[in-house]
Amino acid sequence: MNHVNDSKIALVTGANKGIGLAIAQGLGAAGFTVAVGARDDVKREKAVARLQEAGADAYGVALDVTSADSAAAAAAEIERRSGRLDVLVNNAGISGPTAGGVQDPTTLDLDVVRAVLDTNVFGVVRVTNAMLPLLGRARSPRIVNVSSNMGSLTLRTGPVMAAYAPSKTMLNSITVQYARRFADTDIIVNACCPGYVATDFTGFAGSRTPEQGAAIAIRLATLPDDGPRGGFFDDEGVVPW
Repeated sequence: MNHVNDSKIALVTGANKGIGLAIAQGLGAAGFTVAVGARDDVKREKAVARLQEAGADAYGVALDVTSADSAAAAAAEIERRSGRLDVLVNNAGISGPTAGGVQDPTTLDLDVVRAVLDTNVFGVVRVTNAMLPLLGRARSPRIVNVSSNMGSLTLRTGPVMAAYAPSKTMLNSITVQYARRFADTDIIVNACCPGYVATDFTGFAGSRTPEQGAAIAIRLATLPDDGPRGGFFDDEGVVPW
């Protein structure tokens, strides 16, 4: 028999460091039981220990978003531990390499594009669809996809990165497709941009802290039932597509 926790359950992917860990910390502080999804066993357990030291209820879930089998196993583990899922934050993402012109559109390495899409887009679909039966058991399920304003066709921010930026454009588009599909359900799906955050992802060059970057994801994860659906948001409000 499942021991079903009374507190809300959140899975954060790529939660072992950076913005993902900050999102997990914020949700833990808000009273969520946090499932820390990450590939690396050592980093995952370190993150769980940090969350527990801060007073959060947390446990680790082995999760490689590039593997459908891993996503299915993670869903089975969460079902066993918690019985349902209230919040899914698809945070795991990669920038892909940039040296040697591999993300210059004129010399684009399509294998780099495939690898970036496999994590940033296909990974979100794999994990989301694996978790949908568990989300269906929640009263107010929320899905948050961590995107980037580099995926905005209007803003055209950041350096030219012809694998990474289009991966976030496609992630935004797929977010809208999920939101349309779930329009008549309790599942609310949105995308967010954490901004330029100082993590190892940016070579610690960002101007924002991980906690600042995590705030919008936490807000979207805890939206009321009449909250927005299928949108793209940062701290300032709506991000243009």
